[in-house]
Amino acid sequence: MKKRQEIYDLYWYFAWERQNIFWKKLNGEEAPWTDDYILQQYKFCNSYRVNDRVSQYLLKNVIYNGNIYEDEDMLFRIILFKLFNKEATWELLVNEFGNITLKGFNFERYSKVLSEATLKGVKIYNDAYISCANKAFGYDKKHDNHLALLNKMFNEDKIASKIKSCKTMKEAFDIIKSYPLIGNFMAYQLVTDINYSDVVDWREDEFTVAGPGSLRGIKKCFIDNGDMSNEDIIRYMYEHQDEEFKRLNLDFKRIGDRSLQLIDCQNVFCEL
Repeated sequence: MKKRQEIYDLYWYFAWERQNIFWKKLNGEEAPWTDDYILQQYKFCNSYRVNDRVSQYLLKNVIYNGNIYEDEDMLFRIILFKLFNKEATWELLVNEFGNITLKGFNFERYSKVLSEATLKGVKIYNDAYISCANKAFGYDKKHDNHLALLNKMFNEDKIASKIKSCKTMKEAFDIIKSYPLIGNFMAYQLVTDINYSDVVDWREDEFTVAGPGSLRGIKKCFIDNGDMSNEDIIRYMYEHQDEEFKRLNLDFKRIGDRSLQLIDCQNVFCEL
């Protein structure tokens, strides 16, 4: 493994300063929250994935909204939300169908609502994820293929019981990844979000996947990986974060006693 030291150090600087911005905003301080010109001018994800806007929306409105759900309903809600990854799309469906559950899912009715929205020029997908758009289930419209995917997962294949029986995040990742329209990156995001719920309790530090943006960040930080995979590199960052922040004299202010997790170290490469 051979580092580009300046860029490698920038990785830790970004994680530190983006976290400082998070705390200042949370404490009600007025902008600008940083002297860094780039961080003043452009939007970046948080150092902790869970603190990002969409993740917080998922937690507060999809998973822990005050209602009690059967496990299969909870898993359906999470995957439905994340396939579109857009708050306004979730609210559109909630306004039309009320409390979203697998029992209330109907392909034709959901398709009608989403199709009418797109005809009005409404964007129903979040641009943050490049969601696969092939016609895996034979439909011309992207959202119809995703609705068909949900139907196959939950109604035909009973995926909820399979996910619940998984002992590790990797097991669930392999199940979800086996479906059309789901690549490595999306499967990893989905198992991470499922793990936010009470349905499962997987260790976060046992598995990671380097997404497309993360791969570009790794190439900027490292001249070569040596005999390490990209996932090994992410784990290296996870395991060495305390000593690197100390080496650079950066007082990284954690969320409680929670260090940056593998998913966070993966994301920081993407933001880099």
